[in-house]
Amino acid sequence: MEACLEEDLPPTTELEEGLRNGVYLGKLANFFAPKMVSEKRIYDRDQTRYKSTGLHFRHTDNTVQWLRAMESVGLPKIFYPETTDVYDRKNMPKVVYCIHALSLYLYKLGIAPQIQDLLGKVAFTEEEISNMRSELEKYGIQMPAFSKIGGILANELSVDEAALHAAVIAINEAVDRGQASVTMGALNNPNAMLRNIQEALAQEYQDTLSKAKARKQDQSSGRRSSIATEERDVYEELLTQQEIQGCIDLVNKLDAVAAINTAIRLGDAVETAEQLMNPEAQLPIVYQTAANLYQAELFSLQLQGGRSGLSHEELSVAVEMLSAVAVLNEVLDTKDPQAVIEQLTDSPLGFTNMDQDNLNRYADTLIKQRADALAEGQEFLTWNDVQKCIDMVNLQVHEEHERIIAIAEINEALNSHDHQQTLAALLLPTAKLSGVNPATAKHYHDVLQYTKQLLLAGAVADINRKLAEGDSQNTVEALQAPNAGLRAVLPECADTYQTELVQRQTDSKGTGFIKSLRESPYTLRSPLILRHCFKDRYDYYYNLETGQGTWEQPEGFEHSCGQLSKEEIQSVISSVTAEYNREQLWLANEAFVTQLQARIRGYLVRKKHTQRMEYLHQQEPHVVKLQIQAFLKANKARDDYRTLSESKRHFNRTGAKDPPLSVVRKFVHLLEQSPLDLQEEQQVTQLREEVVTKIRSNQQMEKDLNLMDIKIGLLVKNRITLQDVVSHSKKMKNKKNKASKDDLSAGDRLGIKGLSKGKRRKLEAYQHLFYLLQTNPSYLAKLIFQMPQNKSTKFMDTVIFTLYNYASNQREEYLLLKLFKTALEEEINSKVDQIQDIVTGNPTVIKMVVSFNRGARGHNTLRQLLAPVVKDIIEDKSLGINTNPVDVYKAWVNQLETATGEASKLPYEVTPEQAMSHEEVRNRLEASSLALRSATDKVLNSIVSSLDNIPYGMRYIAKVLKNSLHEKFPDASGEELMKIVGNLLYYRYMNPAIVAPDGFDIIDMSAGGQLHQDQRRNLGSVAKMLQHAAANKLFEGENAHLTPMNNYISQTYEKFRQFFQSACDVPEPEEKFNIDEYSDMVTLSKPVIYISIEEIINTHSLLLEHLEAISPDHNDLLHELLQDLGDVPDVESLLGEGAVDPNDPSRESVLSQLAKTEVSLTLTSKFELLEGDDKDLKTLITKTKKLIVDVVRIQPGETLPEILETPATAPQESEHTKVVQRRAVQDAQTPEGLKSSPAVLEDSQLPLEQKKRKILRNLRNLEQAGLASAGNKYQDLINDISKDIRYQRRYRQRRKAELVKLQQTLVALNSKAAFYQDQMNYYDTYIKTCLDNLNRKNSRRSIKMDSKGDDKGSKKWKPQSLKYTAAKLHEKGVILEIEGLQTNQFKNVMFDISPTEEVGDFEVKAKFMGVEMEKVQLHFQDLLQLQYEGVAVMKMFDKAKVNVNLLIFLLNKKFYGK
Repeated sequence: MEACLEEDLPPTTELEEGLRNGVYLGKLANFFAPKMVSEKRIYDRDQTRYKSTGLHFRHTDNTVQWLRAMESVGLPKIFYPETTDVYDRKNMPKVVYCIHALSLYLYKLGIAPQIQDLLGKVAFTEEEISNMRSELEKYGIQMPAFSKIGGILANELSVDEAALHAAVIAINEAVDRGQASVTMGALNNPNAMLRNIQEALAQEYQDTLSKAKARKQDQSSGRRSSIATEERDVYEELLTQQEIQGCIDLVNKLDAVAAINTAIRLGDAVETAEQLMNPEAQLPIVYQTAANLYQAELFSLQLQGGRSGLSHEELSVAVEMLSAVAVLNEVLDTKDPQAVIEQLTDSPLGFTNMDQDNLNRYADTLIKQRADALAEGQEFLTWNDVQKCIDMVNLQVHEEHERIIAIAEINEALNSHDHQQTLAALLLPTAKLSGVNPATAKHYHDVLQYTKQLLLAGAVADINRKLAEGDSQNTVEALQAPNAGLRAVLPECADTYQTELVQRQTDSKGTGFIKSLRESPYTLRSPLILRHCFKDRYDYYYNLETGQGTWEQPEGFEHSCGQLSKEEIQSVISSVTAEYNREQLWLANEAFVTQLQARIRGYLVRKKHTQRMEYLHQQEPHVVKLQIQAFLKANKARDDYRTLSESKRHFNRTGAKDPPLSVVRKFVHLLEQSPLDLQEEQQVTQLREEVVTKIRSNQQMEKDLNLMDIKIGLLVKNRITLQDVVSHSKKMKNKKNKASKDDLSAGDRLGIKGLSKGKRRKLEAYQHLFYLLQTNPSYLAKLIFQMPQNKSTKFMDTVIFTLYNYASNQREEYLLLKLFKTALEEEINSKVDQIQDIVTGNPTVIKMVVSFNRGARGHNTLRQLLAPVVKDIIEDKSLGINTNPVDVYKAWVNQLETATGEASKLPYEVTPEQAMSHEEVRNRLEASSLALRSATDKVLNSIVSSLDNIPYGMRYIAKVLKNSLHEKFPDASGEELMKIVGNLLYYRYMNPAIVAPDGFDIIDMSAGGQLHQDQRRNLGSVAKMLQHAAANKLFEGENAHLTPMNNYISQTYEKFRQFFQSACDVPEPEEKFNIDEYSDMVTLSKPVIYISIEEIINTHSLLLEHLEAISPDHNDLLHELLQDLGDVPDVESLLGEGAVDPNDPSRESVLSQLAKTEVSLTLTSKFELLEGDDKDLKTLITKTKKLIVDVVRIQPGETLPEILETPATAPQESEHTKVVQRRAVQDAQTPEGLKSSPAVLEDSQLPLEQKKRKILRNLRNLEQAGLASAGNKYQDLINDISKDIRYQRRYRQRRKAELVKLQQTLVALNSKAAFYQDQMNYYDTYIKTCLDNLNRKNSRRSIKMDSKGDDKGSKKWKPQSLKYTAAKLHEKGVILEIEGLQTNQFKNVMFDISPTEEVGDFEVKAKFMGVEMEKVQLHFQDLLQLQYEGVAVMKMFDKAKVNVNLLIFLLNKKFYGK
């Protein structure tokens, strides 16, 4: 390349970077194909832009031109690189490979020297070699086979190269002989591939070739000494084929130029044009229609040049310019000024003195001149004509400018009142005024001044008329008139000018004159003459009717102030314009004005603050007294409340063990329920109902959507009909359209919520039953383990979580945790024989706890915990974790084959050990391991730093699990227990959310969206690492290639172990939720649950079925409550008679649907506050305390007996009556669910003295029962009241927190419901598309949905089984083999395949000799998944090997008719 370009290239190690801009490649293309790529077409030829700013996208043009040049000389395209291989360095070896091939090809054509073999002559450092190797590996590039270039060229080229070289050498020998005829014969040899040879120019060819060869031999003689003989090129002295062609073209060009000069001299315009258009002349484009123009202009040039004629260069310049003149004439004929301007500025005409401001004048003048020339018979405007026109326009514009300046000076002179100055201005040459006589200068001055004032008066009158018309735009035009001489008129202020000027007119005279002008501005009854004061000295009178003026005052003149003078108009304009400019100035400096305003306001605020501080300092002595007083009062109140709160300690101030009655009396008002308490309680109740209803609704939607997934999956595989999918979609919509509140209200109106006495008793019995089950966890804990696992799971997911309202408040969360604790301890004691059973098995309670805490309430804590790090892993496009050596090996082999285009010699199927034997695989695995560690650390750090985000329920159950296992297995080590805790907290709770974040609401996915396979593999690899670390399980066996990670596993386990220990360190629920036996005493609302009729019946049935196991003691309360309820009712009895028409053919289906109707049950204890029954001591204590509170609140005293024995005064009775009345009004306004019981309400309405008597009677009963003592003056009851006061405060705090929590939960649930709705919409769109496609495919067919639906409604579905012997299935290819059985025994094995009620599920029974051996559930969706994953063979019954594809075909054919 240096030899061809004759310039130095960058060093070898920098050459690839230097080639990226394509400049050297473009220059190389100019060398071997100059006609294709000229120097002007090379972008950034001197590389100044590249050196200053780097690569630009236009640099790719150079590479494209190089590729086109190679195509023009015929280099085979097999060698061509892509443009990006050069510009982006994607494959620089391919570029160098192409340059080598081009060198060899050009050498064989005799155009360029060949690249020499530099083996052993060029040395590279180890660093340079290493850098190049890493660069090649980065892009996965293999070095091409440079040794094969010659063979490839030989196969690709069709030219006989030997014949070409022989013909070129023969021409050189003929030139040396000096005979033109011999040389001509050699040139005509077809093998020489020469063009445009003319016999008449034989001698010229001989002379030119001889000179060129001699010149080349002189140039090569200087280089011979520096080049070895064996490396010397034969074409260093001989002319190449391209050089010979160049000489021929030169001779032809000179001959063509001579012919052109001859044609010009002869004066034949047509012949001249034909000669100019001769390709051998190599001239710019020539237009045949302008032949006369070329002849005339070139003949003129030839005369000026002398006898020698015009040279090729002169002809090129002249023809280019004349062609442009011809085009300009054609453009002028179009009479398009814009096109003329473009031609004048863009063409190579080279006109001088062109002014950009005068282009339009040039165009208009030239178009007119062209038309005049055509009219006079002149065919073309010549270049000189156009230049003269440009000069003429420039002169005209200059004269007009000078004249304008002269007129301005004359006007200035008139304003000066000096007639001599006016005369001097009139005599200015640029004014071009003739006949000016200096003797009459004064007259000139007076006449001109009169005329000017007349024009001014007319302009002012016109302004007044426009104002009267009321059009602001016309007014502005009048204001801008030159004769008015007004300054600073802005079009933007048009409306403001109009308003202000009209207002000035109105102020001058009133509106009468304006109205008269509007009606008839030119037909006033009397002449209207206006006076204008000129220079504050001379008065000028202007008649509005005649438009004439005079300096003398007319007779009977009366000045009218209805018209504005110039000065008044200018005053208004100046004022408005100044205001507008000021406004624009403010807007332009808005930030500065805001800052200034802020500083001023700050100063005022500081000033006010200083004044306030001075005042406060003056009042400081008085403030100190008030502070001391407030401090003493606050201190006394704190001591009193401390006495109340810590009644079991001795206090310095009181010296008492228990809180005195005087202290308790100060705080009993806190037990009173305020309207705010009622309002908050009602809000909590409503929100709790919405949350529970929404949870149940979301669960149902999720089940329906999962079933829809299965059905659409079967539809895609043509396993079920579109009708089944549409039917399920309609059912989903029907369920969605039923509002939860409507369902509840429907349940309230029917059945057990009716108002009859029998139904009311039934309702109360169920309310007592569910209250007992809710508050006594032992019943449900035992019931769970009495049922089969499949039934217990469904029971837990529905009834149990419903019974505790999904822990929607702290009371129910506390009770639910108590149930979990009791059930877990029961399961460990009865079902866990070894400590590892918790890990290897699937404990029912553990599964229930994890399912609940993963977000049953919408509180997806896992989302807060894992979403940020999981999103980072998913969104990291460069992250590719693959720790399977076989997969890495296969990816590597695929990459090699893709890069080389040849089949790899490496085997495709290898074992992990064989894959690990390759260094490349080991390197890639090491890189993948580093990425895996980094991603794992991110997730681990997020987990261990978010201990407080783990739900309290999960941590408490982990604590219970650890303690229960330690109690049963005391010999178990702490490490074993921590692994069990880790299995719960990480593997069961967190791990699934990491593996499938889209399935656990960790990340947001649009309907129909899914994670990429690589993203799932990355997450799965991280989850696997954390799983091993949580269990401290090292890699071995099949994962032996990951043994280097074992040290990391051990380190990670230590972090996990500390995390698990800290997670178990939580308080007991009583302490966490501040709940004790007094908690239910102060709550306003009773617990309410929302449960379906079906769930009530199922619970009742299960309790009766397992009653002996749950409660062996027949005196237990559960037995009494179930006895009250009697037998299990059916759906219709609970709903009420008449709920379903007995003659309805779809009665069973309607009852099944109505069984899902939900009702609300207000849970109460059967033994709580029974009317007129005070036998229950707990109830008696509660009622007595309420009465004591009412009494001590009104009547003071040191002890309770003192208060009870002291009669109440009249004021005290009056105050008590007011309290009772206020309480009655409030209770009347209280919602039904929050009202007190009738017995309590009746006691509260008693007079004060009657309350005292009832308290005394109750105290005697309590004293007899040992629950109160007169010896300590009933201090035990006072202590209980103080506890109630403390709990009431905590309860209010908890209620506020619960309100916020419920609102957040509802927002999360609504968001999830919206997501499910999006999925439903997505499925609706899909189904609609399917229906549309089906209708378009076959318009004659229709989907009959009604008939099938009717059948399903009226006739119970009956499965039809399919029976085959194993021999028959073996014959069909479905069964391949059965372990332990010979083929001839297959006839004794019978398979019975039956579809279940769940769509896509089958039950397969195996019988041997008629005896049923085993049965298995077969899920069609699982078979499709196996088929998708490429699994051809699966095991059934752990013995029979089955062909998956043929089994799918059989089921599809027999059950779905496909």
